[in-house]
Amino acid sequence: MSSVGEKRKTKPVQLSMRLQALADMVTPGNRVADVGCDHGFLSIYLVQQGIAHGVIAGDVRPGPLSAAKAHVAEHELEAYIETRLSDGLSKYRPGEADTLICAGMGGPLMQRILTEHEEVTATFKELILQPQSELEQFRVFLREQGFFIAEENILCEDGKYYFLFRVTPGNEKKEVLDEAYQRLCDKYGEQLLAKRHPVLKEYLERGLSGSLAVREQLLAHRGEAGSNVRLEQSLEENTKEIGDLQTALAMFNEEV
Repeated sequence: MSSVGEKRKTKPVQLSMRLQALADMVTPGNRVADVGCDHGFLSIYLVQQGIAHGVIAGDVRPGPLSAAKAHVAEHELEAYIETRLSDGLSKYRPGEADTLICAGMGGPLMQRILTEHEEVTATFKELILQPQSELEQFRVFLREQGFFIAEENILCEDGKYYFLFRVTPGNEKKEVLDEAYQRLCDKYGEQLLAKRHPVLKEYLERGLSGSLAVREQLLAHRGEAGSNVRLEQSLEENTKEIGDLQTALAMFNEEV
């Protein structure tokens, strides 16, 4: 196998903004487990650019995995990329890879993948994660599992926002000091808030606009149909959401 860092001279693949951001988080020289590899373009890019020493690309779906295998062959990278039909980490062995990439799936599914085969998860030096849903719950999960969020990013592509994490294993739960501030960090990302990330500001502004519109609808419905328990609960949750968004946005006006 060629030395680490050497680019493979095959037809280059072009990544989406989201996949490029994931690739940029990978530590050069690592062997990568790409779980949920879809058509394999991220795996191919990592090898082509000399970022990954090699990749084990897995997917639970035979169709996409077959496409990934064909793309690997098309780029003549079979010596560097192995494809596996695998439900999460079920077909991976401890120590086979340094970096885990798990992206483009719901937060609860990603939690299941990380906990179902803990003997494998525990051997990764870093995890590059991009959950599609339940972000607050997912950040709480990472903290309670002892993971440290070393890097966090947010981007907007085709009108959709994506949150990306590079986490490293830990052995101690991070102490929660302020409940209100911790909730904001769990919802929107501590690093992104601290950096006053401009894309996060857009995300918050869009969220606030949507939440205010929902509030108007709820109040109008209460005026027409009268109050009921479910409606009042929805209003209470909406008020809390608006408050969190406004508090987070106010942080952008504070000095860094």
